[in-house]
Amino acid sequence: MRVVLAEDLFLLRDGLVRLLESYDFEVVAAVDNGPGLLKALLDHRPDVAVVDVRLPPTFTDEGLQAALEARRQVPGLPVLVLSQYVEQLYARELLADGSGGIGYLLKDRVFDPDGFVDAVRRVAAGGTAMDPDVVAKLFAKGAHRDGPLARLTPREREVLSLMAEGRSNAAIAQSLVITERAVIKHTSNIFTKLDLPVSDADNRRVLAVLAYIG
Repeated sequence: MRVVLAEDLFLLRDGLVRLLESYDFEVVAAVDNGPGLLKALLDHRPDVAVVDVRLPPTFTDEGLQAALEARRQVPGLPVLVLSQYVEQLYARELLADGSGGIGYLLKDRVFDPDGFVDAVRRVAAGGTAMDPDVVAKLFAKGAHRDGPLARLTPREREVLSLMAEGRSNAAIAQSLVITERAVIKHTSNIFTKLDLPVSDADNRRVLAVLAYIG
């Protein structure tokens, strides 16, 4: 699996390259700035990009903007964004086009190698990998306004939170100690209450929910 990596700190960039290569990824480019990232993404068209939000020259959101521009030119290009802090705006921008292959993790998640690599693979496969803290903030915002989200039961909110992180039905069932049949039932109720069409395309449903509550 081919990866383009963008991180301005040399030690972290080198560490991420070594980590990914140890899990049999091929890092085809490792850059440290926004313009270099956009060029690398368009030149290599990797299976997935792992991108720090803040890159030179201004250290604001060059990484995010380069990734978004690359997705505009290469629709569906999988991107996993790493950020030091939870920024709801970043999550909303990533989800705005309603397509899959999107992830947003806090940098601390890198210290869980298996979890981080699983997130990279999920995004590369067209799925989602949303940091639990990001999901919690999106839900907290949605919980304070009237609307479909307020109709959900506490259990349905738990299921939706785990879905938003990109968890499978089996993983949700294991986490909540319930059956997969119960997860399917809750999922059906969630989409009915959120006025979203039920679909077999799990990743797109998750993205639709995140975009809705974000």
